[in-house]
Amino acid sequence: MNDVIAYFEHIPSAHRSLILVSGITVFWLLESAVPLFRFSYQKWSHAGINFFFTFTTILVNFVLAFILVKTVDWTTQAQIGLLHWVAMPVWVQLIAGLLLMDFVGAWLAHWTEHHIWWLWQFHTIHHSDTHVDTTTANRHHPGESVIRFLFTTLAIVITGAPMWLVFLYQSLSVVLSQFNHANIVLPAWADKAMSWLIVTPNMHHVHHHYALPLSNTNYGNIFSVWDRLLGTFVQVDNQKLVYGLDTYTNPAEHQHIGNMLKLPFKGYRPPVATEQPDPQPPRAVKPVL
Repeated sequence: MNDVIAYFEHIPSAHRSLILVSGITVFWLLESAVPLFRFSYQKWSHAGINFFFTFTTILVNFVLAFILVKTVDWTTQAQIGLLHWVAMPVWVQLIAGLLLMDFVGAWLAHWTEHHIWWLWQFHTIHHSDTHVDTTTANRHHPGESVIRFLFTTLAIVITGAPMWLVFLYQSLSVVLSQFNHANIVLPAWADKAMSWLIVTPNMHHVHHHYALPLSNTNYGNIFSVWDRLLGTFVQVDNQKLVYGLDTYTNPAEHQHIGNMLKLPFKGYRPPVATEQPDPQPPRAVKPVL
């Protein structure tokens, strides 16, 4: 455990970049081997758009990184946050910290973006992708990158997470996001087992269905527990999913970088369709109380 703490407390920037690139590479290869959908699209052209937004996300986080560091220093010195207020072994701190960071920094941020219209305007860039694959994980408008950064900072204040835990959370977040967006299909038994702990592709793809109510389900990024506890976890036949948004059906709006950057400022568009990919409503899993 001490080795893990020491490594992530001082993880080199090159290693963080390697995690990002390695994840995309591995899941990109798996998409060719076990795809959920065999898209008829120009994969490199599609990836180029998403890589542009990956770069803007990296740039935003780099520029704002000093805020994150200062926040960690402040919570540590002032002993602010749940991890400072409750005595626990380091391994419990790791688990509790990751769970809380994932809830505030990912699940709550994601849920909020879907329920506050002006935040949704920025999030539409992510959902407008009609060919969801591993590169979609980093398809975020620069404005959304700022929003997500603020929620991560809030998570640090609430948890009092030390720097090593923040870097560990961010590394897991990157890899799991690439994994659960990947255009791959898992065997039913593997997905069922894994989805009790982490967000799988079979689970997250449902969230990318083009219409309500499915696009307002399965918000999780790392851990599936939050969707299960809060009643937003559903399962459907993924083969019948349709990606994209019913409000942005013109390819010029979601496949042209210049137009995509302008989308948040073009005014709110209420949802058009309310459809299910199955004849029957999706089976919702009751909250685990």
